[in-house]
Amino acid sequence: MKKSILILIVLSTINTLAQIPTNYYDSAVGLSGYTLKSELHSIITNGHSDQGYDALYDGYVTTDSDNYYENDGSVLDMYSENPSGTDPYYYTHNNLTCTGGLNYDSENDCYNREHIVPQSVFSSQNPMQGDIHQVVPSDGYVNNRRSNYAFGEISSASWTSMNGSKVGSNTYGSYTGTVFEPIDEFKGDIARMLFYFATRYETQVDSWSHTMFNGTEDQVFADWFLDMLLEWHTNDPVHQRELDRNQAAYDYQGNANPFIDHPEWVNTIWNPTPDNENPSAPTNLVVSNETSNSLLLSWDAATDNVGVTAYDIYKDSSYEATTSNTSYQPTGLTVLTSYDLYVIAKDAAGNESVSSTTVIGTTTDTGSTGPATELFFSEYVEGSSNNKALEIANFTNNSISLSNYSVARNGNGSGGWGTPVSLIGTIASNDVFVIANGSANLSMTPDQLSSQDALSFNGNDPVGLFKDGVLIDIIGVLNGGSANFAKDVTLRRKPEVNNPNTTFDLVGEWDSYPQDTFDDLGNHTLPTPEFKQPDFSIFPNPTSDVITISSDTTIESVSLYNNLGSKVFTSSPNESSTTINVANFAFGTYLIKVTFESDTKISRFIKQ
Repeated sequence: MKKSILILIVLSTINTLAQIPTNYYDSAVGLSGYTLKSELHSIITNGHSDQGYDALYDGYVTTDSDNYYENDGSVLDMYSENPSGTDPYYYTHNNLTCTGGLNYDSENDCYNREHIVPQSVFSSQNPMQGDIHQVVPSDGYVNNRRSNYAFGEISSASWTSMNGSKVGSNTYGSYTGTVFEPIDEFKGDIARMLFYFATRYETQVDSWSHTMFNGTEDQVFADWFLDMLLEWHTNDPVHQRELDRNQAAYDYQGNANPFIDHPEWVNTIWNPTPDNENPSAPTNLVVSNETSNSLLLSWDAATDNVGVTAYDIYKDSSYEATTSNTSYQPTGLTVLTSYDLYVIAKDAAGNESVSSTTVIGTTTDTGSTGPATELFFSEYVEGSSNNKALEIANFTNNSISLSNYSVARNGNGSGGWGTPVSLIGTIASNDVFVIANGSANLSMTPDQLSSQDALSFNGNDPVGLFKDGVLIDIIGVLNGGSANFAKDVTLRRKPEVNNPNTTFDLVGEWDSYPQDTFDDLGNHTLPTPEFKQPDFSIFPNPTSDVITISSDTTIESVSLYNNLGSKVFTSSPNESSTTINVANFAFGTYLIKVTFESDTKISRFIKQ
């Protein structure tokens, strides 16, 4: 993580800080199309107090400080920020500004003020020149390379900045001229700045000429450019940094960007045809990687006329979670329990697909279904001073060489992984391995000592276990900022957990103990659960035509699942015995889920 000292400057032009009024947009509610745009123009023009071009550097202290990635208060520059790792360079506020004779012969020389709509378009007029909603801090050299080009998308770059921003020929739409492409992390931000500009300067923009514009004051943008901005806006939604920046900009100059506060208005104005088409249902839903308290649900992506934005996961008919990925891992589940699972796709307009097929996922019994399949963290010590230690368990049936394994720390959960420490030696089956900080004062002798970065973690630094460079287990939350998830504590994996998990589940998988608790370090055991016969019988089993399910209590429902986890039959007999015709079923093994008044049991039968 970068270290810097930031001296906050209280802006003389700001007397008090005020929230954007709750009634700020009241007169625009219910409007649509360019009528809405014109009303927003009036709203954001009233109260706009131009602070001038020279004041921008001071304004950036509140609008553009990095409290989100490195979280160090440095200048947040969209053209040099690396959102997934350490920035290639950074600036502290009001130092190395491209004024007073400083030149930008290369990146990291100085930073200046980048106009999202180039100054040459409006002849450096005010208030456009100093409008902080569309003038952002930027490395001077990258700003110079952007020149007055339009934004666009590039397949083959003629020049690339250190953070991946590019210059080259446009490959989006009909325009083929030279453009500048920012990184994906900030495309939505830039799109909403341009929508602001088109609205704030609605009555003037039709007289300005640029490749981005079409010469009107309603649509403002050329067709190809508008289509691209709408995609950028949809694919990179408003995030917390934009909301905070918008509030700080309002405090600075007295007006707000309505497309940050109400992102839905972008489509209401520029894409008013409502999207009423539902996405297709997710397909090929599959359950895998079942453990005693988790499983992995994966599926093929749904399709949509505009684009699928998210998937809602349902467990036993109740909402479980939302993800933008095509996989999800429920954790904290109960041993030897089955769950009905299905997924619904959604688009940006809120349209939902019908549900996918329902599949069943069944957690395992660690004592009766076999050993673990991989190494995992079993204990974590975040003690006083340098008392840092990690315990790694092997509950597979074999000894495992550690030559392919390593551990690494992720500083504050907001950057990239630090330099890994390669593990040394072998872990015998049903044994553990302890690696500790080289200066730790523990009550046992660790198997390996290291004073490298990975063993210098604090309570807000995720720690990962890697195999061949791939993360297989984690303690902590990535992108969690500076929040402490395990400060001054010892964590022990719950005894029913016997495999790694790349999603940290503090409540479901870990027990917490006071600081400097070492009494169990170097020891870890798994329970041997008592095997329970199902409370029903199946006969004949195997079968070729029918099966009879019998119990001494009332059977409320019966569901059959094939070996892919798809439900193929269900009934509600409400009797103590029921017969099912399976003559037309394909050969193979089937799962039977039987529900009683207050319990659910799982068994299997074979169709011959």
